[in-house]
Amino acid sequence: MSPNDPSRPGPRFHVVLVEPEIAANAGAIGRTCVAVGAALWLVRPLGFLLDDRMVRRAGLDYWEHLDLRVVDSLDAVVEALGPDRLWWFSTKAARTYTEADFRPGDGLVFGPESRGLPSRRIEAAGDRAVRIPMRPEARSLNLANAAAVGLYEAVRQAAVANSGAPPGLSS
Repeated sequence: MSPNDPSRPGPRFHVVLVEPEIAANAGAIGRTCVAVGAALWLVRPLGFLLDDRMVRRAGLDYWEHLDLRVVDSLDAVVEALGPDRLWWFSTKAARTYTEADFRPGDGLVFGPESRGLPSRRIEAAGDRAVRIPMRPEARSLNLANAAAVGLYEAVRQAAVANSGAPPGLSS
């Protein structure tokens, strides 16, 4: 069944990469999205071509199963998913990601590797802005690692809410 098959159930979660810069990160995140049945949104401009060798290498043979959506603006994602369904990941957020109440259908938004999300977006997000705690010696996590941490917490919460593994995921 292809990711665009209309009979396929919708994604449980969405990972949104705003202006991603590194092909290998996008490929690895795409692979993680396939593993849990999440959709991957890429917000242009991209720092690489989608047929880039590094994207394919990191995504391996999983890429053909990816529910991939490429849009021209972050506003297109906000309009499609709704502002109350987005969680904004930033090292500048006060609340930790484990305090978020993730629900299937939510989007996890991550900024570019070199600069993160704009401060105005984090401020506007209020308690929907979350961070992954880390020691002060570490400025940030690699984008692919941060996306995996956030996405698997969302999946964990969905599993707990459903008293087991989410549909289509083996434990």
